[in-house]
Amino acid sequence: MAGSTSHFICLPCRASFKKAPDYLRARTDLCPRCGGPLLNAGSALAVPRRRDVAGWRALSAVLGAGLRFRQGCCGGPGYRPRTLREVKERLAHAERTGLSPAEALARYDLSGSDVRRRAGRGDYAPRSAETRPARGRGR
Repeated sequence: MAGSTSHFICLPCRASFKKAPDYLRARTDLCPRCGGPLLNAGSALAVPRRRDVAGWRALSAVLGAGLRFRQGCCGGPGYRPRTLREVKERLAHAERTGLSPAEALARYDLSGSDVRRRAGRGDYAPRSAETRPARGRGR
């Protein structure tokens, strides 16, 4: 993929830069603002706004756990938490169950019993009786 670009993130500056990844070079990319190292977060990242402090804290927790936003076959990178509340819930679940933090952060549902729509095309839960349309009524 000659035309693919990745997001390189500087967490202290809350800045992202799109570059073509070069995996063969040994040097690290540096932030032009602070001079710190840039993290290759992957190509399928939705970068939060600079003033969204909670979004950047959630992103730093996800990147600190070793997860990246690499484009998969057709569903994208899979589930990644976007809010700090979701990150805290998943890290608490990891401590209770013994899962690794990366595995807990990448799970769509913590209980494992949810069959609602997953990332991409997935399974759907049956509708409850309260949300079904009434019989005999046409559209």
